[in-house]
This record gives sequence, C-alpha cells and structure tokens, in this order.
Amino acid sequence: MFEKHDDQLVASALKGHKRAWITLIKRYEKAVFSYGVRMTGSRDDAADLMQDIFVSVFKSLGSYRGEGSFKGWLFKVAHYRCIEFYRKRKPEQGLEDIPEPDSGQPCPETVMLETLSGQALLKAMQTLPLAQKAVVELKFFGQFTFDEIAQQTGLSPNTVKSRLYSALTRLKVLMEDEHAKA
Repeated sequence: MFEKHDDQLVASALKGHKRAWITLIKRYEKAVFSYGVRMTGSRDDAADLMQDIFVSVFKSLGSYRGEGSFKGWLFKVAHYRCIEFYRKRKPEQGLEDIPEPDSGQPCPETVMLETLSGQALLKAMQTLPLAQKAVVELKFFGQFTFDEIAQQTGLSPNTVKSRLYSALTRLKVLMEDEHAKA
C-alpha cells in the first residue's frame, strides 16, 4: 500500500478521519519525542511536551496552509511549545536537578561509551541558552535548512547562523572541558 502524503493526511484529519490523525502522530512521534528529550534533558518532561505539542497541533490543524512542509510546521509548533515549557519551569531549577536521559538499550562497552558521550553532549546542550539550543536541535537533529529554521523561529537566516555558530563554539569548549576531566 502506498503511503499518503502529509497534506493528504491533514486534509483527511480535518474532515474528521481519526485514522489520518493517528497516522500523522505515528509518523512523527519519535522525532517529536527525541526533540523533547534533547531540549528538556528528561524523558518524562519530553513525554509531557510531546503530548502538549500534539494537542496543540490538533487544535490548530486548520491553520496549516501547506505553504511549507507539514514537518516544518509541526516543529514550529514544537518550538513554541518548548519555549512555553521553559517559561513555566521553575527559575531555580538548575542543571543538576535535571535527570539524565536513559537510553533503554543494553550496555556493552561500545554502547556505554557512546551513551556517555551522548549524555555529555546532552548535558552540555542543557547549558546553552534556549535560543541557541533550539537552533542546534533544529539544524542537526531535525535536519532543517537555515531558511526553514528562520521561518520556524521568526528570525533571519543570518541570525540563525550566528546563533548556531555561537552554540557550536560553546559546545566545543564544554565538550573539551568534559573530555579533559575524564
């Protein structure tokens, strides 16, 4: 059976077809959850954020005009919901209060080293300002172009590039410090 294009699924979902909506959720739930884990540093917060994102997308599905990709529009909604998540978060909550993500995978030596490296990167990303973290997330994990990120965040492409390069410089320093401690 051929897979339906996102725009066809959106049109069907708007007509009340539950299957179309469920197909859209299943198509993007892993990507949205992964986005949430990387942005919040917590699987529990990511699950809450993912639910919030999909509820928001469902409520505003009628405003999707198909001018860009549905995935791009979805992650624009995800970006704004993430900003709201951080605004609601207690200001006194520090990095040490954020639980480490668990991979749920077996831990042979190579997987363990990759996990430690990934956790170090996730921990380093948590120290970035939200604006920089969002750009890194969208560029490398969402694989969006600078123009798509600019459209999603309401920034100019040059500002997106500037934030990305500033974040990468900071991440490099943090990762080098972490490596030196090990």
